[in-house]
Amino acid sequence: MSRFVVAVGLALSLVACQGVDESYRSTRDRTPIPPTTLSLMAEKGVSASDPILMRSYKKESEVEIWKRKPDGQYTLLKTYPMCRWSGQLGPKIREGDRQAPEGFYDVTPGAMNPNSSLFLSFNLGYPNAYDRSHGRTGSHLMVHGTCSSRGCFAMTDEAIAEVYAVAREAFAGGQRTFQFQSYPFRMTAENLAKHRSDPHIAFWKNLKEGSDRFEVAKREPVWTVVGGRYAFNEADRATIAAVAIKQARDEREVAELVSKGTPSIRLVYEDGGGHQSFREVAMAAASASTYTALDDRTRRSIGDVSRPDALARDPEVISIGEMAPGKPNPTTRSTAVAVAAPARPGTTMEQSSSMPVVISTPAAVAKPVKTHIASLEAASLPAGPPLQVAEPAAKPIYKRLLGGLLGL
Repeated sequence: MSRFVVAVGLALSLVACQGVDESYRSTRDRTPIPPTTLSLMAEKGVSASDPILMRSYKKESEVEIWKRKPDGQYTLLKTYPMCRWSGQLGPKIREGDRQAPEGFYDVTPGAMNPNSSLFLSFNLGYPNAYDRSHGRTGSHLMVHGTCSSRGCFAMTDEAIAEVYAVAREAFAGGQRTFQFQSYPFRMTAENLAKHRSDPHIAFWKNLKEGSDRFEVAKREPVWTVVGGRYAFNEADRATIAAVAIKQARDEREVAELVSKGTPSIRLVYEDGGGHQSFREVAMAAASASTYTALDDRTRRSIGDVSRPDALARDPEVISIGEMAPGKPNPTTRSTAVAVAAPARPGTTMEQSSSMPVVISTPAAVAKPVKTHIASLEAASLPAGPPLQVAEPAAKPIYKRLLGGLLGL
């Protein structure tokens, strides 16, 4: 009977991400920012009260915190491993689809939950205006502790305590909302080349427009919804030109990767994934009827692991055959790429398409792209500080964060 009660309790706790622990009012939301993180802020020229911005990547299972410097540009503070996300790469469409959302979201002080049953949490604000314009449904999509997900982004309790503290101090410093950018993967030319035939590629390229603006200007992209797409507003001509140069370079690199034989693939997950550093934890949990295989400190930090069997598995790599116009030809590279599957009833164009995605041959693409880049770089830009692409990601803190958990 006791095992049944525990099982039912666990099942109920995983029904959604919105749980509130009413049994007591904890003080964990007042956990101070670790001294090492405060020292890192000082090195970056920012303070605990300065505004923040966050970015997440499903495929890489990482969450970044960025801090705004006095000059208004953001600098990368830390990268955290994500313990768990559920579903597949792609946007959330409807309530109960287990999909973690992708897009641009605004987190307010009222979205912070200090008494979450999942240690600590904050609400992403899904659905946003873009999601609502497509008739998407869902609620209580969170970033939280405890390594379980039904459409949320789960971190360890230690990690969410630090992230929560950094957000709390930014709000205390006067920030009214912070932007949370959610991506299927890092918007690199390699990822775009590999996923060029995925049914969601049009949507992901739209997300990349916002990502490019942030990476070039290091300022929060301002967006609206126009014609069912994210539309981004630039503040000046210099940013517009610099973004165009970056996009042209990325397109050239994608074409070059395709010409060198980069396969067109789709990743199919059993049920989402998590950072590689949690693989041993997931395998131990999956092989044990209880968590006796895990040490006490690990169990306290990650809590209950949802679908550990799925978390322990790598995604299946599906090769999407390419074809010449008009007829299948999976062994020959050509000017069109077939989409993996026809559109489902009710989906929008950016979600899926039964039409081939036309891609010009790399030789035809490379020359005009190079010419376009040269013309952009030759354009006269207004005087001012030079624009730079965002600095490379700082060294992740996995060893410091997980050293005591996994012996890293």
